[in-house]
Amino acid sequence: MSPRNEFGEVPGAFPDSFGDVVDGASVLVCCGSGGVGKTTTAAVIGLEAARRGRRVVVVTIDPARRLADALGLVDGLTGEPQQVRAGVENAAVTGELWAMMLDTPAMFERVVRAHAPDPEQADRIVENRFYRNIAGALSGTQEYMASEALHELHGDERFDLVVVDTPPSRNALDFLDAPGVLARFLDHKLFKLMMMPTRTGLRMLTVATQPILKAIGRVVGSDVLADAVAFFQAFAGMDVGFRQRAEAVTALLRAETTRFILVASPQRDAITEASWFADQLAQQGFAVHGTVVNRLHPRFGDGSVADAVERAASASRRGHDDLAAVWSNLADLRTIAIAERAELAPLLDRVAGSAVVEVPMLPSDVHDVMALDLLARHLFG
Repeated sequence: MSPRNEFGEVPGAFPDSFGDVVDGASVLVCCGSGGVGKTTTAAVIGLEAARRGRRVVVVTIDPARRLADALGLVDGLTGEPQQVRAGVENAAVTGELWAMMLDTPAMFERVVRAHAPDPEQADRIVENRFYRNIAGALSGTQEYMASEALHELHGDERFDLVVVDTPPSRNALDFLDAPGVLARFLDHKLFKLMMMPTRTGLRMLTVATQPILKAIGRVVGSDVLADAVAFFQAFAGMDVGFRQRAEAVTALLRAETTRFILVASPQRDAITEASWFADQLAQQGFAVHGTVVNRLHPRFGDGSVADAVERAASASRRGHDDLAAVWSNLADLRTIAIAERAELAPLLDRVAGSAVVEVPMLPSDVHDVMALDLLARHLFG
């Protein structure tokens, strides 16, 4: 473990500024457990990047309204990017800020229509009852469509930076792994069998796998099974396009200009989750480029706890009880600050080399552009 001072700092450990991380990125993925300020951080990054001249789109996978509220969008977010005027209306600002929320079914349909060889085949798929069920409900569909949305937005000439606000940590890992999961599924023997559109393939389904299909039909219903078979056979010829797209998404996630921002708070559960997430990222070959620690107690100057305690005692001996109370309160606050940074130390060791930013606890919740401005000053100096 790296040597730290009383407040948990490692001098010279983080040479790059947070602004450098953002300026050099074309994709920023914000990760963290629930309730640590991840969505707000994504909004602040988007706002500041736009003010620096970037054309930014912030996309949230989280269906909650936090991003829309923070950006002042009273009507909420939709599945299409909408431009945000608040905070970037200054004439000196040359960039643009856009925001959207992932619409999983709509994204799924766009992907299907992009890969279908003709509109008729696309219509057969999107009108299939099995497709309509899985488009919004199948486990992993949201995460894969999020990666598809990232790829689509990255290729959109309107934007030069995509900021992704992911779900809580473990779901974010599903988002990162979704293209690989799809590729493995496309290679599965059962999928290939269900995809056979020829008469020979159909005979195989009715003869070779009849006991399996009968068993499945008894559980899910024969109509559901028929819809599923029709769905997979309507997919004929499209699996190559999906596989190529999955490979392209994987390459984008591993590109040099794709960077990961880990957001945490000084609570033990949040730190444990963030540490786990950093380890998982490392195991998959991803690096944490920036770390944001929200809601830290400030240190109130460079003095120590012992110094504040001594000054409180001195004031008390002189009969200055009010001054003694102030110094005693300062000692308590510095004790909390030290304890929080001690909790953070294992996480900061895991992300050594990333740009680390501490954001102090604010007097009120972030719910408007003015509060985002305040956070931007902490993040970007």
